[in-house]
Amino acid sequence: MRVPLFVSTFMFCASVVCASAQQVASPEPQGSTLVGTVADLRGDVIPEAAVSIDAGDEHYKVTASDTGFFSRAGLHAGVAYHVTVDAPGFKEWTSQEITLTPGQYFEVSGIRLYIAEAVTTVKASLDTTAIAEQQVKIEEQQKVLGFVPNFYTTYEKNPAPLTTKLKFQLALHTEYNPVTFLGVGFISAVDQAGDSSPHYQQGWLGYGQRFGANYANGFTDILFGGAVLPSLLHQDPRYYYQGEGSTKSRLVHSLTSAFICHGDNGKLEVNYSSMGGFLISGALAETYYPERDRGAGLVASTFGVNLAANMANGVIQEFILKRLTPSAKNHN
Repeated sequence: MRVPLFVSTFMFCASVVCASAQQVASPEPQGSTLVGTVADLRGDVIPEAAVSIDAGDEHYKVTASDTGFFSRAGLHAGVAYHVTVDAPGFKEWTSQEITLTPGQYFEVSGIRLYIAEAVTTVKASLDTTAIAEQQVKIEEQQKVLGFVPNFYTTYEKNPAPLTTKLKFQLALHTEYNPVTFLGVGFISAVDQAGDSSPHYQQGWLGYGQRFGANYANGFTDILFGGAVLPSLLHQDPRYYYQGEGSTKSRLVHSLTSAFICHGDNGKLEVNYSSMGGFLISGALAETYYPERDRGAGLVASTFGVNLAANMANGVIQEFILKRLTPSAKNHN
């Protein structure tokens, strides 16, 4: 059948228009988006951090919001990007390689910034209180095997001096940690089984008395030796991890930490705080130990045992516990 000319002309034009429309309608590859939230090790957001997104010749700069959130759209699929985050007072963080798919909305997880070692040097021009607060936040995450508190060790090369508030904060976080109660319960059970000093009666009542006495011993020791006296005498109650040098120098450092400490002024001083805490703890035990266990010998033995334990703790801290403390392993 023959088709009129105007019909064939119309059909030809329509086919051209449809082909053009199909070409126009072909979608461009969809841009992809990277988002993330910047925080410190404790999970507190870091506002206004500088975020760089780089891949070959592509370089993008984004500033995180007041809530630590950032977003960058229009990225290309199939390109290997790296995200770098930088904030004042923190070490630079860089992601692993990120390759996006078309139209993907990808959240960069695990952005946790460490305090920069370079800014932990105590200088009058720096806000040392803010630095100390950040350091204590990190120390409060230090747990041997992931659950035993290891708060009283600093792995910083030049830690900022603690304020009185921070000294009491460390002490109370240690006192009220659930593991502290479990440890006291275990030691009390061992004492009960061996019927050792202090000589309380057997049975649950005696166990309760032992538990209370052991907890009181630790509480007064940490309170006075780790907070009250360090605040009054302006001394640092933490163990300063050396981690470098010969085995002999590290051993001497760890053993003498029971007798020598750092003052808030950064200088080495006689550790009156720690030793004074042992004496006060022994003296206060006179008020709740059974009468047969009281006397000058109680104070002397408490002081000696605690001092020896403190020396042993220094050696353990220096040579063993860092390897068993997950968060400390990441600390350079």
